[in-house]
Amino acid sequence: MRLRLSLIAASIVLALPAHAATTALQCGDVFDAAKGSLIGAQTIVIDKDRITSVQPGKVAVEGATVIDLAGHTCSPGWIDLHVHVGQESNPQSYSEGFRLDDVDFALRATQYTRRTVEAGFTSVRDLGGTIAPHLRDAINAGTIPGPRIYAAGKSIATTGGHADPTNGLNNTLSTLMGPPGPTEGVINGVDAARQAVRQRYKDGSDTIKITATGGVLSYARSPDAPQFTIEEIRAIVETAKDYGYTVAAHAHGDVGMRRAIEGGVTSIEHGTFMSESTMRLMKEKGTWWVPTLSAGRFVGEKALIDGYYPAIVRPKAIAVGTQIMDTFRRGYAAGVPIAFGTDAGVSPHGDNAREFEFMVEGGMPANVALQTATVNAAKVLGVSDIGQIAPGFRADVVAVPGNPVENISLTRKVDFVMKDGAVVKQPGA
Repeated sequence: MRLRLSLIAASIVLALPAHAATTALQCGDVFDAAKGSLIGAQTIVIDKDRITSVQPGKVAVEGATVIDLAGHTCSPGWIDLHVHVGQESNPQSYSEGFRLDDVDFALRATQYTRRTVEAGFTSVRDLGGTIAPHLRDAINAGTIPGPRIYAAGKSIATTGGHADPTNGLNNTLSTLMGPPGPTEGVINGVDAARQAVRQRYKDGSDTIKITATGGVLSYARSPDAPQFTIEEIRAIVETAKDYGYTVAAHAHGDVGMRRAIEGGVTSIEHGTFMSESTMRLMKEKGTWWVPTLSAGRFVGEKALIDGYYPAIVRPKAIAVGTQIMDTFRRGYAAGVPIAFGTDAGVSPHGDNAREFEFMVEGGMPANVALQTATVNAAKVLGVSDIGQIAPGFRADVVAVPGNPVENISLTRKVDFVMKDGAVVKQPGA
């Protein structure tokens, strides 16, 4: 599979950006993610892939390639902690798995990765998809454009749970496939849980994702029933730590959420039906919440269109879509630690910045929303050299015209993107 995708990627002719030795970005304003505030005009000096200095005002740097971003606000490259780069929702999504193979999905995904990085998202965490590790490697090799990918590979589920690949198949197909096990990311019991994590390590994953409760888009009735025992979750978390992994838990229902938090996961994804007591527990444990408001809004709207989703999915999509914003308002007011994620792939790739607008709509100040996609997201990943514009950090910079702290919708008007010191997009392109 790796060879097939590498050959395909190598055949795609793309004009990939080149590094300048030294670059000076003369920004009209800069968002200091650590402080959560704008700090005025600055010149960001970059050597190869790293920021070497940030100097007040418009500074001439001898021998540097100068990029004039007057009238623009520069921010650290944004980080989306919940995407699925190998897919994108459409009315045929449920049948495409029977007609297309991984090569077809990979070719499509090269469009998604380009859209994502050009929208200002220089890093993403892919939470479930066998194509993502291959896309990560192709992007790192410079074969295709895209964000830095931290890939979970196949999500870990329980039998019949959200992310069991045999859900919705008839008996004949299920028999042909056989019962999925830890290799396929389906576990029952502590030993299988440990094996599934080790398989993700063998597959080259960067992080672990579990589906702690039912989900919206899978062929199953309940979106919120708990699907792991706490012992299984603890086994996954403990084994993940052995390999330096963090664990993200998809969870809509409150009981499954609490088990995941008590089991030691790093983040709760979605959190739709989170109770006040669970919010307090997350604060106590320091568990991050990635709300994915974009996905909730998207599925709620598409569920009203006849034929877009199967009948078993529509009521779940409506229930989640109508609830998530209220939960977000309460969770933010309660002080739950929040980081940025969209579930892009459910919602369209490239529209990731709409999440900023939804967060502000839910009562979060714009500067705090920007922090969720920079310093907060970097903490969730456990990565120390992204998420800030400061010496020693990776040269990931995004610029928008005007002041996004005053008008958060400007985050959808990205004019300039730099990733690892290479210009991906610039004004007038």
